[in-house]
Amino acid sequence: MVNSFPQALTIAGSDSDGSAGMQADLHTFFARHVHGASVITACVAGNSYGIHASIPMPTDFIDQEFKDLADDYHIKAAKTGMLADSELIHNVVKNYQAADFGPLVVDPVIMTKHGNQLLEESAFNTLRTELLPLATVLTPNFYEAQKIAEMTINNDADMEEAARKMQKMGAKNVIAKGSHAKENQTHVKDFVLLDSGENFWLSEPYHETDRVNGTGDSLSACITAELAKGTLMKDAIMIAKQFVNTAIGNPVEVGHKFGPINHWAAMEQNL
Repeated sequence: MVNSFPQALTIAGSDSDGSAGMQADLHTFFARHVHGASVITACVAGNSYGIHASIPMPTDFIDQEFKDLADDYHIKAAKTGMLADSELIHNVVKNYQAADFGPLVVDPVIMTKHGNQLLEESAFNTLRTELLPLATVLTPNFYEAQKIAEMTINNDADMEEAARKMQKMGAKNVIAKGSHAKENQTHVKDFVLLDSGENFWLSEPYHETDRVNGTGDSLSACITAELAKGTLMKDAIMIAKQFVNTAIGNPVEVGHKFGPINHWAAMEQNL
């Protein structure tokens, strides 16, 4: 039957070294047995040492990407990655609302897992007021959760409060990811708050490695892929957490410095 195979969409930038962004999303879709489509929003030139150049796509080109996919494919779930500025966020919001692409997973990509800001302040405010309320799932890292919720997170109770604040802003389901910066850390804990009111913690072993590029992209992409297959929300989140932890724990040795996680290892899981 035409268009019966599960299809998911990534709305993100292209990362030339293949470790993050759209490439990490497509690796994840493939690993989860979902056809991946893409709306490319920017192109980034970089390698394992860092990012050295970037260029945004024209908004009329992005409009055409959305139109062409909506005219032909049956996208069952979509996700966003890094969106460079307010104009681009406006454009993506407009196009997503006009299309029928299913639930939206928002990886806010505001700050790195080490606390460095990636998004200019004006674009952050646009993301929080326009994109976040469309989120079926919101997946901020520790520092992004603090910034979006406008509070300092010192303990588990603070994390739970931050998640509730973000849910009140419009995100239906929130995964507030734990810190990766604690001394002698053995596990990473994430707090999950579902639209139903159910909440729980997820914990996986902490891996001391610099091969973590694309971690946040892959988590949100795995949730997107599972939702495209019709997996229940709670199960999709739990699968994604285990998928990413396995990918981090079995690093791929490519490049000289900061490298990607291992989607092959994660693909071999019987989830």
